[in-house]
Amino acid sequence: MVTRNDSLWKTLDWVTICIYLLLVIAGWLSICGASYDYGDRDFLDFSTSAGKQFVWITCSFGLGFVLLMLEDRMYDMFAYIIYIGLILLLIVTIFIAPDTKGSRSWLVMGPVSLQPAEFAKFATALALAKYMNSYSFSIKKEKCALVLGLIIFLPMLLIIGQKETGSALVYLAFFLVLYREGMPGVVLFAGVCAVLYFIVGIRFGEVNIADTPTSLGEFVVLTLILLFPGIMVWIYRKKWEPVRNIIGVNLSALLVAYLISEYVVHFNLAWVQWGLCLLTIGYLLYLSLSERQRSYALIALFAVFSIGFLYSSNYVFNNILKPHQQIRIKVVLGMEEDLMGSGYNVNQSKIAIGSGGLTGKGFLNGTQTKLKYVPEQDTDFIFCTVGEEQGFIGSSAVLIVFLIFILRLIFLSERQTSTFARVYGYSVASIFLFHLFINIGMVLGLTPVIGIPLPFFSYGGSSLWGFTILLFIFLRLDAGRNRRL
Repeated sequence: MVTRNDSLWKTLDWVTICIYLLLVIAGWLSICGASYDYGDRDFLDFSTSAGKQFVWITCSFGLGFVLLMLEDRMYDMFAYIIYIGLILLLIVTIFIAPDTKGSRSWLVMGPVSLQPAEFAKFATALALAKYMNSYSFSIKKEKCALVLGLIIFLPMLLIIGQKETGSALVYLAFFLVLYREGMPGVVLFAGVCAVLYFIVGIRFGEVNIADTPTSLGEFVVLTLILLFPGIMVWIYRKKWEPVRNIIGVNLSALLVAYLISEYVVHFNLAWVQWGLCLLTIGYLLYLSLSERQRSYALIALFAVFSIGFLYSSNYVFNNILKPHQQIRIKVVLGMEEDLMGSGYNVNQSKIAIGSGGLTGKGFLNGTQTKLKYVPEQDTDFIFCTVGEEQGFIGSSAVLIVFLIFILRLIFLSERQTSTFARVYGYSVASIFLFHLFINIGMVLGLTPVIGIPLPFFSYGGSSLWGFTILLFIFLRLDAGRNRRL
């Protein structure tokens, strides 16, 4: 006779569990290396980071087992309750959490400190999956899109209220899930454009074009804003005449204006671009009314928001962001070095990784990490320990295992028989992908230092438990997929 538990163990995806165990063990060894002091090899001493992490790992195994023992339908049934409970906890945290390194995101309960933001990720993923699995849901309905935005942005805003901007940005990963479920590609395109506008506008904002008083950053972004509507008209309407009018007229006018500004009388080319933007927007609205096509009006709206974003991002950067946040961004964009200030962590991390060479210095033999040159080397910058001790080969192996892990999650998500399980699975994969990309980029100096952990590697019970819950709920849903046929 086959019992329910027997069936569960047969349907569990043991490949993913083995990868999880491999990453957790590798992470613990990395923490041992990062926190190791010469002559002290007692890694199970509970007063050390390695000893504490061992306790968290043991507890996470027990937590994973409990999650697998619960009925998979319970996660669907209680999704909204779990979400509301975490939202309330995030609100409470803002008011009662002590100030820790400038943020109020940790709840202290005796000897244990927990960060609710880490657990809000799986709660948001459950609520998102629950709503998108509802009978009347359609991602193309404006009401549904607003509810999805509320589910995602509510915890995000509360976490920002705790002054944990890095943890809040992780919630942007959910937009990858929405794209998989049918969200128009223009939304992702708008997000990419926003990043491009911000980087180019800030990086080259103080650089002038030749002998003109025109800002290179402003000129390039406004030029893109003038060209993108033409490209979008071709994609969505497939009509050559309006594309020719928009792109041809704008480029010709800009060329003439540049020649006049360069060789006749110097003036700011942005003035001409503003006028061209108004003409382009007016032309699109005319096409929308004459052809009775809403898409032209939406493209015009995209141009309006693009202009607004360009100038509002400059204002936010110069007037709202704190000086240390500005410097971090400038360091990443190559505008400043600040090796002894905001760029110190990244510079020391690069030195540690580079010193590892091809094969590394060996376990516990790193010098940069042992001498504590790298701040936060067992948390946010744990990957530099991997690079120094295991070298390029070991670092590449870790990244390959993570890649296999994420691809496996995508494969499991695609084989789900319910929208709830599929959406939740893609949420899990997207969150892991975002954490991996940002953390590794941060350590290598490719992205700003925003302080998010490397899954299963960074020291901390909250992050390890949060990732474990996130993963094992999905493994339980996957194990019960055949029952939902």
